[in-house]
Amino acid sequence: MTVLEQLAVVAAFSVALMTALWFVQRRTGDAGIVDVGWSYALAASAVFAGVTGEGLMSQRILIAVLIGVWGLRLGTHILTDRVLSDGEDGRYADLRERFGAEKIQRVLFIFYQVQAGFVIALCVPFLLAASNTEPLGVLQYTGLGLFVVAKIGESIADMQLKRFKRRPDSKGKTCRVGLWRYSRHPNYFFEWLMWCAYALIAFNAPYGWIGLFAPLFMLLLITKVTGIPPTEKRALRSRGEDYRRYQRTTSPFIPWFPKADPEAEP
Repeated sequence: MTVLEQLAVVAAFSVALMTALWFVQRRTGDAGIVDVGWSYALAASAVFAGVTGEGLMSQRILIAVLIGVWGLRLGTHILTDRVLSDGEDGRYADLRERFGAEKIQRVLFIFYQVQAGFVIALCVPFLLAASNTEPLGVLQYTGLGLFVVAKIGESIADMQLKRFKRRPDSKGKTCRVGLWRYSRHPNYFFEWLMWCAYALIAFNAPYGWIGLFAPLFMLLLITKVTGIPPTEKRALRSRGEDYRRYQRTTSPFIPWFPKADPEAEP
């Protein structure tokens, strides 16, 4: 299949999936299932690209395996560690409070379809990579190495946060363990690095430069829209001054050495 044909199939699948998940959340009262569906949909789109793409088999296998592993791992992590254990994510609870019972379902339906649009836009590097007829080269191996580093980093960050939350003295406190000492959001940082890896892998495919849009778009979402802003808003509400100190001393995104608190008493 051509890239445009694949994109049309992914679009139809994404819209249908998000519509079905919207009905699911109406019954369960938990809108967080959209995050699980988003991750699995991206994984499915990469596998679909690998199976139906017109590129070299090695290119198709590489992109299908990498994104398949990433999406399956992320979706399962969200499902088991958030949706099934913590209840509805605070972002969606805030939406319900803001719009009320009368309007929330219309708002969520639009939100779910926007997520379908994100899947359609973000799968473009996968489709382009799967159309590449050139043998694996420096860009693909560099992207693979970057993906491995990012995957390990994200897994470590998630594990460190999970262990911290299990500690009996963690309530009301901010995790400053391991990678969380150097970034307030190391999980987001390493997830973004993965999108840089996908763009590298797709870059020398026909029109592969279009794939650069994906990491730029993800950077915007993470730092300005759905990632850091609502996460920090909830953290300030639940942890107050402890989190404000964390904000003053710790890099918001790119891991870096912590600095002295300018408002600390001498």
